[in-house]
Amino acid sequence: MSFGGRVGAGSDLQMKRYALDYCVSDMARHNHENNEIYIHDLSAYAVGMHNCLSIPFDDLLAKGFNTRQTDVRPAGSVNTAFQLVAVIFQLQSLQQFGGVSATHLDWTMVPYVRKSFYKHYVDGLKYIEGKDTKFIQEQVYDIINDPDCFEKYLSIDSDWWKSNEKAYQYAFDMTSKEVHQAVEGMYHNLNTLQSRSGNQLPFTSINYGTCTLPEGRMVTKALLDVSIEGLGRLHKTSIFPCGIFQCMKGVNQKPGDPNYDLFRLALRSTATRLYPNYANVDWSGNAGYDINDPKTYFSTMGCRTANGWDINGMGQTKDGRGNICPVTIIMPTLAMECKINFDADVKGHYSFNDRQILIDRFLYKLDQKIHEAKDMLIERFDYICSQPAASAKFMYENGLMAGYDGKTTRSALRHGTLAVGQIGLAETLQILIGQDHTTPEGMELAKQIEQLFKDRCAEFKEQYKLNFGVYYTPAENLCYTAMTKFKEKYGEIPNVSDRDYFTNSIHVPVWKEMSPFDKIDIESQLTGYSSAGCITYVELDSGVKNNIDALETLVHYAMEHDIPYFAINVPNDTCLDCGFMDEFNDHCPVCGSHHIQQLRRVTGYLTGNYTTAFNAGKIAETNDRVKHAGRLEE
Repeated sequence: MSFGGRVGAGSDLQMKRYALDYCVSDMARHNHENNEIYIHDLSAYAVGMHNCLSIPFDDLLAKGFNTRQTDVRPAGSVNTAFQLVAVIFQLQSLQQFGGVSATHLDWTMVPYVRKSFYKHYVDGLKYIEGKDTKFIQEQVYDIINDPDCFEKYLSIDSDWWKSNEKAYQYAFDMTSKEVHQAVEGMYHNLNTLQSRSGNQLPFTSINYGTCTLPEGRMVTKALLDVSIEGLGRLHKTSIFPCGIFQCMKGVNQKPGDPNYDLFRLALRSTATRLYPNYANVDWSGNAGYDINDPKTYFSTMGCRTANGWDINGMGQTKDGRGNICPVTIIMPTLAMECKINFDADVKGHYSFNDRQILIDRFLYKLDQKIHEAKDMLIERFDYICSQPAASAKFMYENGLMAGYDGKTTRSALRHGTLAVGQIGLAETLQILIGQDHTTPEGMELAKQIEQLFKDRCAEFKEQYKLNFGVYYTPAENLCYTAMTKFKEKYGEIPNVSDRDYFTNSIHVPVWKEMSPFDKIDIESQLTGYSSAGCITYVELDSGVKNNIDALETLVHYAMEHDIPYFAINVPNDTCLDCGFMDEFNDHCPVCGSHHIQQLRRVTGYLTGNYTTAFNAGKIAETNDRVKHAGRLEE
């Protein structure tokens, strides 16, 4: 572990202990220590940080912003704009403990592509077409300096520009190069500047793909081209930012759609680099969005966090909102406690009605814990709201958290999400009825459980005027730590605790063999219960890299089945000596080197070489994952 990592780990332990001893209620502490409701990021709890944020880049780039040392002018070119995106990502990451995202980066960059195009066009008039200064002044400057005309109406494909053909072509080519270089710069910045505690990179996500203007298309193409090219001497897969392609009917999903070519390029990038993932703009859970306002389109964080409808006035707007704080209910613990008590009551003499009684007891217990989770979230929310704006000066002073009235931080934080998470649905069902949700009976009970989560969060939302939502927790570490505690208390139980990890939220157990379509069929029956974030992913082998049509079929299938957020896992192994990239085991098949990087998806993000970056539970889960084979050509 690095020096920075050691400092971070030591500090983390002390802050977690402080939070449990001095910041949380006895009820919250009991739930956390008893492995019933997990409090995430206790070290951040101690200092009053919130979780994550979708940053309003449109405003920041247009108006500029202040930092501790200076103020930053509005971006005057696309290159500067992309540099500032990286800077803002990094600065905001210091104000919180979770991820940061851009909700529609292709739309955001339109005015800055135009600004760069204008500069190159003037150069083209001067040096290629030989126009004098008077001509340029009369013909160009007046119209360009009208902000409304320039930014809203005068697109780079306007016939007005094309009247000077050579200057136009020069400007277009140079702008395309500048956009590509600017995106490269952003990618390199986000993969090198370790600005989070513990010398970590900011957890960054960018959503794109719906802007049909030539400027936005140029940006999306550059984002995908740079992703495909990779970074550095060996063209390694970029860990950050997590790319998220926003699928939208009539825009990019079918041949003839204006951005269909970009969707195909996105699929090629996924096949090679795992990114982008796919967000469903037409998802039923985002009903009511404004087709003319990309700030309302469904977007998400790489990990899966999403913002639903804001009860406090922002509706489906995503910019300036985030997940304020999550907790996660460890459902197998609740189920096991109910089972032990039930077994003691009936002394092993079961009937069909007895099993229903067990289910009823569990649902009653779960209902209690959902209410306690609500109380724990309000407790933490109030604590976060008690922190002065000066504790996150960059965020509040510059309006990154929308709605701040200049008086109370609560005025902004109330637009965010309070996430009631869960883990281990499959194991819970095994405890209760001896089967998981891959069976009809298991799915019936799973829907009862998820409906209870959804109903209670809806009730809390109305009662407290706060955005409670059902969250299918990523559980990067919790899958292992919760299972470890469970085993210590209950031992090893077949199909429940005979592995080193709990199943992620409502996912099908990773060892279940089925086609990718079958996995989507199962999980799509449950994703609609979540409003605070979920993900469905499938595991494919490396052969899919040469079958983009199959990937398209798969993404369409997910979107048609109302999956809000979809990812495709393709093994990504890179030899760090010769650069060969494919799926291989412990050595490179080209040069024989054992110096290799093996990337796998831990949640929605990539997290370095999985054999060293993952905990023991996640390593075990990764090794247990089976490929979802078959029916890819349907």
